[in-house]
Amino acid sequence: MPFLWLVLIVLAIAASGYVIGRGRAMQSAGGDARHLHSLPSYYGWNVALKAAVPAFLVLVLALIVQPLIINKTVSSMIPASEIADGSNLGLVMAEVRRAADGIDHLVNEGLMDEATARNVRTDFTDITQRLKDAGQVVTSNITQPVLAAAQKYRVMNGSGKLVRSALVILVALAGLLWGLKESHNDFRARNIVERSILAMLMAGASVAVLTTLGIVLSLIFNTVEFFKLYPALDFFTLLEWSPSFSGRGGSSALGVLPLLWGTFYISIVALLVAVPIGLFAAIYLSEYAGPKVRAFAKPMLEVLAGIPTIVYGLFALLTLGPMLLSVFGDDGGLGWMQGQRAVMTAGIAMGIMLIPFVSSLSDDIINAVPQAMRDGSYGLGATQSETIKQVVLPAALPGIVGAVLLAASRAIGETMIVVMGAGAAASLSLNPFEAMTTVTAKIVSQLTGDSDFASPEALVAFALGMTLFVLTLALNVFALYIVRKYREQYD
Repeated sequence: MPFLWLVLIVLAIAASGYVIGRGRAMQSAGGDARHLHSLPSYYGWNVALKAAVPAFLVLVLALIVQPLIINKTVSSMIPASEIADGSNLGLVMAEVRRAADGIDHLVNEGLMDEATARNVRTDFTDITQRLKDAGQVVTSNITQPVLAAAQKYRVMNGSGKLVRSALVILVALAGLLWGLKESHNDFRARNIVERSILAMLMAGASVAVLTTLGIVLSLIFNTVEFFKLYPALDFFTLLEWSPSFSGRGGSSALGVLPLLWGTFYISIVALLVAVPIGLFAAIYLSEYAGPKVRAFAKPMLEVLAGIPTIVYGLFALLTLGPMLLSVFGDDGGLGWMQGQRAVMTAGIAMGIMLIPFVSSLSDDIINAVPQAMRDGSYGLGATQSETIKQVVLPAALPGIVGAVLLAASRAIGETMIVVMGAGAAASLSLNPFEAMTTVTAKIVSQLTGDSDFASPEALVAFALGMTLFVLTLALNVFALYIVRKYREQYD
């Protein structure tokens, strides 16, 4: 049963339980709601929660436990001879899952019958070719053990889905009967429902923390797998980025330093554009602009934050690039720029994108400076410009620095503008008119295409992601520390 249909069935059971539970409570009270401990709706919600919540908890538990059981069972079928040098069992299992998904696709599209898909004597060379013809990513010819494991994986996965669906529906029905049994006038339905809602709100609040933990753990585990195949010292010290998908990384130079340099260089150019413009805009809006101008200008400025990054990438490629090339290229006489894609192209486009981040945060921070400080400055004979320079900006400086650091972390994580505006060359150069690339752009390129996921050249994306995560986390922590210190001073 498809996952969506299972969720809809559980919700239908819960909705039916709400209606029936409310009616049974009224029937138990003789049709007079005054004889009930709680409002009739609480009895209906009690039945609905008891039908839906345990069923969804069982569904989540099954989604976690089922893959673990299937992977453990199927991995025991993989012989040690199938694990080649530079690989491990986890990477072979990834190939098994991709083969199983590909076979499912062939069966669903009618390109292969179910009997052929389950036959362990099926020609694995023929299946490999069928998967490639169907557009499924297959990195190499599927061997007989991998094919047998993929077939077993499909069978267990299908059976697991049936068992999971039946178990979830049974739990939902049992919860429905449990809630209906409690629908009488002496049951304190309101107390139970309110405690249940509180527990659900606490669980929802913990999702962000658990999601962050899951992201970090997935990065850590795959990064460890990469460093088992490629030396960590070379990754952090080599000055060359030259992946080659041959020999399992033996001929590849995967140094992160050129990518980090491109990331910081483009981000610095973007901040040089965004910070002055954004800060000047914030000062004007908060100190000089009248109410009508502010009501019009600030929303118009913040529209820049809602433009998709692909639009900024096209703007960089089709407008900024040719414009800069006409001035700094061979046609302009300077000869500094050889192509439309360059650090300046991506940096200026990214800086325009970051203007509302800097201006909005800085505007809020400047407005938070107490008016008494301005009045004291005016009372001493200072002009408005002197008050802004010597009183307002120094008082707002910690918050402004925090806003700049938050914008910097946003710039470091940008991908689309870099891909379209800066090119894909990993180089260490001080020339801002040369093409460069960033960590995020290489993460995308290393995980797309028909690359061998068992190779260091594909797993390096997780090491790059972990490096970028640590850098942006440090920037965000530093920015939040400054902003918090500022707020403690003026709240």
